[in-house]
This record gives sequence, C-alpha cells and structure tokens, in this order.
Amino acid sequence: MSPEDTVTEGARPGLVIFDCDGVLVDSERLATAIEARILTAMGYPHTQADVVAEFMGRSADDALARLVDLLGPEGAREFDEQSTAETRAAFDRELTPVPGVVAVLDAVQASRISYCVASSGSHARMGHTLGATGLWERFAGHIHSADDVERGKPWPDVFLQAALREGFAPADCVVIEDSVNGVLAARAAAMDVFGFAGGLAGAEALHQAGATPFRDMAELPALLGLHGPRSA
Repeated sequence: MSPEDTVTEGARPGLVIFDCDGVLVDSERLATAIEARILTAMGYPHTQADVVAEFMGRSADDALARLVDLLGPEGAREFDEQSTAETRAAFDRELTPVPGVVAVLDAVQASRISYCVASSGSHARMGHTLGATGLWERFAGHIHSADDVERGKPWPDVFLQAALREGFAPADCVVIEDSVNGVLAARAAAMDVFGFAGGLAGAEALHQAGATPFRDMAELPALLGLHGPRSA
C-alpha cells in the first residue's frame, strides 16, 4: 500500500485499535530521554531522536537484540536494569494520559464503537502505564501485546490477533499509531491508520509509512466519523 492509499476520513470503523505508548499514555518522551542519556553515559552517544529511530515501535525482543548488537550481552543487561528502574520511577512521578485522549475515548464509547489496545509493550508494562494513568479500566479485557504473538511491529501480527480476538475483519478496523513501525504494521495488516504526529514522530514520516497524520487528539473524533451519521 502506498501513502496515498490512506483512510477515508469520517467513515466509522467497526473497531478502533489504539497503540499504547505515545497514543494513550505520554510515555515516549520520558522513556526515550532516559534511554538516550543512559546510552550516552555508557559510551554510545544517542540523542532522543536516535532512540526514536532505532527503538520506537519495536517489540521488547527486537529492542533487546539491537541492544545486544550495540552493547554486548552484559552491557545490554546493565542498560535494561538501569533504564527499567529509572523509567518506572519517572512514570510513577510524571506519567499522564496523552492530552485529549480521554475525550477521544469518551466519544468512541458514547458512539458504541468497539475499541481495544494493541502494543509492542508487554502486558506488565501496560498494566503499569495504563494503571498509573487511570486508563486500565477503560481497556480491561481488550489489551493485546506483542508478548502474545511471534513477531512484533513492524510485522502485522499483534493487530491481526487483536482484530481476531475482538471479532472484526481487518477491513473493519482503524488503528491509531504514533510510530513508523506501528504504521507499517497496521498497513501490513490491511488496516487503515491515523498517525498521531503530536508526539515524537513527524507527520511526514507517518504519512510516508502509510498513515493519515493528525497533530491534535481533538481532531480524532471527527476523523473517525463520530460527529456525523453512521456510514453505510
């Protein structure tokens, strides 16, 4: 699929699939800043943009393999322990929902459209981040992780499994993503995707990957067709 084959704005989906980090919870800014600082301190200079390009939207296994290539097994273990501890502490102190996303969830729920979350993050991580931001109850029983499939994003597996378990065909799903790898996974699953460009990935990169980009969560209900009559 080419970037031109993007979603028809205003057409209501059967199922809205939300990514978690950077879409529901504003975790990417905190985590990538910590990871860039630790990698640099370990002798491998990384900016926050470098961390986004190399790791954002990938499964934990893929990220670990990249770290082992970069740091070796012992260095990867040290990085994982330090970054996990610092990120968890930062989340406990500072993590909030992405601005505007609670209103989006209210609009989707009021429209009686099904929704779920499908993330590269582990179930344990989502339990922490969704719980810390008060969003866990909104998604309980409808949480899908790369833990559950053989291949993480940019492979389509987690989105296809989410659709299957929620009882929808891929063509009836719309994905909300904020990473290039996530957009690629959604398009590989033959799903339309809106790319949230209010985070760390730029609108042009998301568009080139195949998403219809938007910059503010306040735009999303109209893009999903929630302010007009249900499409046939």
